[in-house]
Amino acid sequence: MADPKGFLTTGREVAKTRPVGERVKDWNEVYVPGSLLPIISKQAGRCMDCGIPFCHNGCPLGNLIPEWNDYAYREDWQAASERLHATNNFPEFTGRLCPAPCESACVLGINQPAVTIKNVEVSIIDKAWDTGDVRPQAPERLSGKTVAVIGSGPAGLAAAQQLTRAGHTVAVYERADRIGGLLRYGIPEFKMEKVHINRRIEQMRAEGTKFRTEVEIGRDIDAAKLRKRYDAVVIAAGATVSRDLPVPGRELNGIHFAMEYLPLSNKVQEGDFVTPPITAEGKHVVVIGGGDTGADCVGTAHRQGAASVTQLEIMPKPGDERNPGQPWPTFPMLYKVTSAHEEGGERVYSVSTTHFEGDEDGNVQFLHLVEVEFVDGKLTQKPGTERRIPAQLVTLAMGFTGTDQANGLVAQFGLELDERGNVARDADFATNVDGVFVAGDAGRGQSLIVWAIAEGRSAARGVDRYLTGASDLPAPIRPTDRALTV
Repeated sequence: MADPKGFLTTGREVAKTRPVGERVKDWNEVYVPGSLLPIISKQAGRCMDCGIPFCHNGCPLGNLIPEWNDYAYREDWQAASERLHATNNFPEFTGRLCPAPCESACVLGINQPAVTIKNVEVSIIDKAWDTGDVRPQAPERLSGKTVAVIGSGPAGLAAAQQLTRAGHTVAVYERADRIGGLLRYGIPEFKMEKVHINRRIEQMRAEGTKFRTEVEIGRDIDAAKLRKRYDAVVIAAGATVSRDLPVPGRELNGIHFAMEYLPLSNKVQEGDFVTPPITAEGKHVVVIGGGDTGADCVGTAHRQGAASVTQLEIMPKPGDERNPGQPWPTFPMLYKVTSAHEEGGERVYSVSTTHFEGDEDGNVQFLHLVEVEFVDGKLTQKPGTERRIPAQLVTLAMGFTGTDQANGLVAQFGLELDERGNVARDADFATNVDGVFVAGDAGRGQSLIVWAIAEGRSAARGVDRYLTGASDLPAPIRPTDRALTV
């Protein structure tokens, strides 16, 4: 145990953010550089090293949280990094982007503020990079087997790294022009600077993983031919079909899916554009969808100089405390103020869009909405609550509905889908097609980055067993697992 009295004597302290007026003028991460390390050892000392560490079950990766908390408290950063990497290929991603279901399951969180697990995690890995403790881990010998991984998001990268380290020759295929999937083009720079992806890619290249960009399986390469070329294939293409809003006026100019809008601002940071083709500058912006992707649109609009930003959510405003249906240690739906929300804008709950109104040139100008409520379990409009708000740029951030079937990948492989439209798989993450496996959102449906990494690691074990008959790779989850994070 780190500090036997730490949870009694030390209060919760989280990473400091830069002043709003400063950070909205750039795209750097919102946190004050170097602000965590002076406080993180004491914060790690709040961990009680519980007899039953529910944080393990709250984390899909099964992170050894009490162990690396103890090392962080003692400032043994190398040992902390080793324990962190024992279960997580990319802790710098999860430490910045994961909503931390482990903290919701923290035993201290029953009646006190939980341990700052996420902040400890990111401090350990950042320190490890600074001190050179993160090095390539090339395999001692090659198996002679080849694997293609389709998609370079967190699930694909995790599967590729595990399989490369197991001795297989792995090639990752990505349809975009850069590696990273939604980590690259769906996550704004102010949440995670892309240097963190770039150095992991270089580590993986040094280990032997090959990368092929601007190649879309199903269009550029026939999926069935790819299968013949490799001994196994892992599909980690994500759930990329955005949920649409089929209301009158949807065809107007200025209404875009979030994944049309966000990647363009990231491409500006990569140097591809001086200004993005879709920009919020000087416009009244409306973001439809109250989740993390919606918050990313809000923060992006602030930095682009929007005249106003309004975020709409059809569900009621969550409470500040757990409701009876979400008891500890489950992951509760609570009212959350992200860094983007701190920067301004209005959040409107319990409203539904009825239609859009445009000008004579076909550009959206207004959004018409109505308040809604649940009556006998059904969402019902409240009469007399209709109104319109200015909207010159609208982003749809309402989630994703499943695997993209338009490019031919599903049909060319001959894959079976489950009842939700995801690629069906068995306990080893294998599909109905021999030698073809699926990991991440393509098989699970839209989910968290931590689930994607866990799925990639587990699918890698299934592939390794398929190729060699046995595997020493860890499998943190099964396809049916929900743990405590439903």
